[in-house]
Amino acid sequence: MKFTVLGAKGFVGSHLVKYLARNGFEYFAPERNDPSIFERDLGQVIYCIGLTADFRDRLFDTVNAHVCTLINYLQNTNYTSFLYLSSTRLYQRSTDTSEETQVIVNPLISGDLYNISKLMGESVCLSSPNPNIRVARLSNVYGNEYPPVNFLSTLIEQATTYKKIVLKTSMASEKDYISVDDAVELLTKIALNGTCRLYNVASGHNISNKTLVAFIKDITGCADEVLPDAETVAFPQINIKRISEEFSYCSSSLLNVLTILIENYKQAR
Repeated sequence: MKFTVLGAKGFVGSHLVKYLARNGFEYFAPERNDPSIFERDLGQVIYCIGLTADFRDRLFDTVNAHVCTLINYLQNTNYTSFLYLSSTRLYQRSTDTSEETQVIVNPLISGDLYNISKLMGESVCLSSPNPNIRVARLSNVYGNEYPPVNFLSTLIEQATTYKKIVLKTSMASEKDYISVDDAVELLTKIALNGTCRLYNVASGHNISNKTLVAFIKDITGCADEVLPDAETVAFPQINIKRISEEFSYCSSSLLNVLTILIENYKQAR
């Protein structure tokens, strides 16, 4: 079985390639703008191209990655299946987080550009009559990712290097975290055997800043501070019924591996 990983140098894409190699799958991880992708059979495509933390500074690049490049590949390449990686951030203003729920966005809010571009990418995929074009809404992925490029790895860096965590969001803020190992295994299964067009890929359990910081402080002995203007950003708990029932998924716990993540960071410095 052959896979093509688009965006293989990113965090999820690079771990996906390693997972495929470990499990004996043939894979193709093209460089950016590799013209050969338009000339060969790509097999099972997993589209990991996208921006995350820096999307506010790269508005046009964000839309290009999430929509324009996607359209080009969907239209002009040969594939057996195509899995587009979206985000559970789309549920930010929702109370129901099942895959069928209505998503709310507002173009007057600049921070919604990310969600709107992901929704446009999803719409392109899901409007196609091809049942093998699917979407996976991915939660906040954690793993050994250094130097810091996301919230968790930044907290670990602050705790170990500066001995103090400084929070820009309140202790009551909370969100879902999924292990990159769980994520890439699920993405592979969805690409090969998914019976639905849209999947939430998440742990199904939120962790608050208060809980996360308390665990990190207990491990490192660091101090903490919450900035005076910190807002509360609390995402709803993600519904994972579909992946649980279809793939017998049981999520790992971030809190169980925090000590390992922190020790790995110290060794990577």
